[in-house]
Amino acid sequence: MEYQNPTRTHCLNSDIISTLPQNIIEYILCLMPLRDALRTSVLSKKWRYSWEKVPKLAFTDNLAEGPSSYLGEVVEKRLKVTRAIRHVLTRHNGPTILELNFSVGQLKLFSDFDQIIIRCLSRQNVVKEVIFIIKDGCYNLPFSFFSLQGLERIHLQNCGFELPLTFYGFSRLRRILFTNVEVSAEMLQEFLSHCPLLDEVILNGYQESVDFASGGNKLTFVDLLRCVPLLKTLEVSKYYMKYLTAGGMPDKLPTSLAHLKHLHLDVCFMEQIEISSAICMIRSSPVLEKIVFLMCDNEKLPVQQTSSNFFDSKDYSDLKLDHLETLEMKMFNNLPLEMEFVKLVMAMSPVLKKVRIELNDNVSVDEELKMLKDMLLLPFPRASPSAKLIFVRP
Repeated sequence: MEYQNPTRTHCLNSDIISTLPQNIIEYILCLMPLRDALRTSVLSKKWRYSWEKVPKLAFTDNLAEGPSSYLGEVVEKRLKVTRAIRHVLTRHNGPTILELNFSVGQLKLFSDFDQIIIRCLSRQNVVKEVIFIIKDGCYNLPFSFFSLQGLERIHLQNCGFELPLTFYGFSRLRRILFTNVEVSAEMLQEFLSHCPLLDEVILNGYQESVDFASGGNKLTFVDLLRCVPLLKTLEVSKYYMKYLTAGGMPDKLPTSLAHLKHLHLDVCFMEQIEISSAICMIRSSPVLEKIVFLMCDNEKLPVQQTSSNFFDSKDYSDLKLDHLETLEMKMFNNLPLEMEFVKLVMAMSPVLKKVRIELNDNVSVDEELKMLKDMLLLPFPRASPSAKLIFVRP
């Protein structure tokens, strides 16, 4: 009689994947493309319905297999993806849908999205995060979207919206990320003012032709910041920056940005109105911990419009950066004003830990060496002598 190792026999007979805890199974499924997660139903009885409780649902063009080069194939694939999405949402019975991610390109399932949102509303599930990443075209959100009262995070790309007359706000919303979102100034201001817990605002735009606030009304930084008193993180890219600074800024905001910790701005140091607006926000942020400036268009303007002594430290004696730990300057062009700003921040930041300067590719090695010598050898006040100065080449 052949001898069998009991340990080996046990390992062969045991179903390892079925012994995994449910929370581990759900974590694994969240890391997989949704189409593959659905296929795990064939692994075992325990896995058969596990995908129905996954808290993160990401719908993409790849949800249905097959090429989509010709019109007929595109239509067929669109029907398959739509059926798959409706099937998933119908079968999903988790306590909460944490994330609904729709990343679509050529299929343009816009009318189907409207029905999907209504379907979400008809369920007891609470949708906490919605991501609409539209790669081709522009999706206008239906009025029903603004009834998703459980939303805490919204990410929109290449979308547009108008608020319904009955919009009462998102009482739980904390974060918005808008990229190329078409919305009037009046609508954006109305939207922000009805989200009382909003603490992270990111406004991105890739194309200068995108006017995120088209219409007769003008929105300034003063107007925008008044709507978000609990703001902790603000990130604004260059085309939004140019629009919001057009109305000008005072030396200091009428109301303090008492909670703002992270400030990320695309700034042109050749435009005094932009750097003045940035300084105004810094002045008005008593607990600021991190500043990130992306230098944009500095090399394109033929005439410097900001005075050379703009950052004279005597004019900034009231500037308090008692909590600032990090300063990052990206696409640094080695302009005198850029260097003077770095020195000003270093002189006013007693707990500063790191100054990271990412050089633009137009800065030569010789210029970099001269910058290093100037920063190390020329005397200038430093509130935090232990702050690390890091130069990074592209």
